[in-house]
Amino acid sequence: MEDKCKVIAIANQKGGVGKTTTAVNLGVALANTGKRVLCIDCDPQSSLSRSCQISDDPDSLDVTLSELMEYEMTGEDKDYLLINNAIKQFESIDLIPSNISLSGTETALFNCMSRESVLKRTIEPLRKNYDIILIDCMPSLGMMTINALVAADSVIIPCEPSFLSVKGLDLLLHSIAKIKRQINPTLQIDGVLMTMVDSRTINAREITSALRDAVGHNINVFNIEIPRSVRATECPNMGESIFVHDPGGRVAMAYEELAKEVISLERKAQTKLRPHGIR
Repeated sequence: MEDKCKVIAIANQKGGVGKTTTAVNLGVALANTGKRVLCIDCDPQSSLSRSCQISDDPDSLDVTLSELMEYEMTGEDKDYLLINNAIKQFESIDLIPSNISLSGTETALFNCMSRESVLKRTIEPLRKNYDIILIDCMPSLGMMTINALVAADSVIIPCEPSFLSVKGLDLLLHSIAKIKRQINPTLQIDGVLMTMVDSRTINAREITSALRDAVGHNINVFNIEIPRSVRATECPNMGESIFVHDPGGRVAMAYEELAKEVISLERKAQTKLRPHGIR
């Protein structure tokens, strides 16, 4: 059966730009359209797991992404019961949590054969069960983020309209280009997503405009912008997505529009891959 699952890495080496917020809310928005969605917490800080309140203490979880990757690294047969035990539910999406043990897994990767593709091999059996897999990357360009970019079909880059956030894009784009050239030739950038945007400020408008001028001719910069919102920052404390916490708000509407755009990009990609003569 044809694999129609799309894996999207949500990446930016700068912290605090809305990666986890985007992973949660884009995931729920996609699930609300009928897509089967899995989110993977690829950060030892467990930001995604904590935001979804999968556990009071993620470090106490018996099975997380770390255990699944270690299974792959040791060459043992996949234990599907282990995989099922790792998957948790949050609202309308599935989620594989992480905890601090992922730091040890990242260190172990340096002594592993084909270390850049361990995550890709780990999630391969899961692709048949989902339409979209979202990987919430850690705020670095370390081995775990490289694994996420190798496993992914495309990347969404959340970016806050601030000088430091925009300047950091160069390094990330260089890393994506290098991975595309050397390891994952089909990797695409879905787009740069402006997050925490206060359109009332001149600074936000100028930085966003400058970013579009600088990279917009080569890289998609989503027209959809995620507005700055106190309600959105409250969601992790409540263990809720924006669609439960503030369903009629501007942030929920923005993520709904982003989900439509992601689905549109997915359809365009599938059309390009379809052999000539098949409709």
